[in-house]
Amino acid sequence: MGRVTVRRRVLRIRDGAHSHRPDTLAAEEPMEIRVNGRPLTVTMRTPGDDFDLAAGFLVSEGALHSADDLAAIRYCAGATADGSNTYNVVDIALAPGVPAPDASLERNFYTTSSCGLCGKASLDAVRTTAAWSVDEDPLRTTPAVLTALPDRLRAAQRVFDTTGGLHAAGLFSADGDLLCLREDVGRHNAVDKVVGHALREGMLPLRGTVLMVSGRASFELVQKAVMAGIPMLAAVSAPSSLAVDLAAESGLTLVGFLRGASMNVYAGAERLEPAPVGS
Repeated sequence: MGRVTVRRRVLRIRDGAHSHRPDTLAAEEPMEIRVNGRPLTVTMRTPGDDFDLAAGFLVSEGALHSADDLAAIRYCAGATADGSNTYNVVDIALAPGVPAPDASLERNFYTTSSCGLCGKASLDAVRTTAAWSVDEDPLRTTPAVLTALPDRLRAAQRVFDTTGGLHAAGLFSADGDLLCLREDVGRHNAVDKVVGHALREGMLPLRGTVLMVSGRASFELVQKAVMAGIPMLAAVSAPSSLAVDLAAESGLTLVGFLRGASMNVYAGAERLEPAPVGS
């Protein structure tokens, strides 16, 4: 299996002094996801929790909704000319009767923020394919719980401590208890790994939970939260305009700039107790 970190020799310059030293980097390798033996997509990821990543991706695509939809996940041998196993090709076998995802552009356009399609089409795609509604989720939490999440997320980032180069996604309870944490070079991959873990453990939909992410809150991350039934997404940085639109459309609570004792609530402020004035 691929390594999570790698060592590289670097030239270090400090206060005019030059020295060579080894440095630890977050590994990045391509992973191909196949469904029933047929190639579906390739993503760049940090090796580790690959089965969770593949399963979570298919949840986001609307192809998997429960552990019963999944027959097996395995690494594919023979992916190279000499027949060796690179551990960079994962095949998902769907349970009998579960339809395979449509690989057409019309089916997958809303999974990328660079496709150039209009915002309304993207919002409509998520609304029509989501298996669960987060609008009626009874989750309630407090600003005090939310302000503690960034530090709890950071404290649990094992690989970040050695590389400084990984994003994290953490799933928390309404009381702020960490339920699952995953790291990856890509924010979307980290979220897919969390969602895939939840699917394989029979936890979907993830009602009553908060998804905390490092970095910004893109449309894609809001989409992944909605598809997994997560009612609240919090990020340490800014959301995009389409992310806010999708959160408001779906009934998801979206929190950005969650730093120290401050935050911006862009949608769903009614889930914070006591309810903010004017919410």
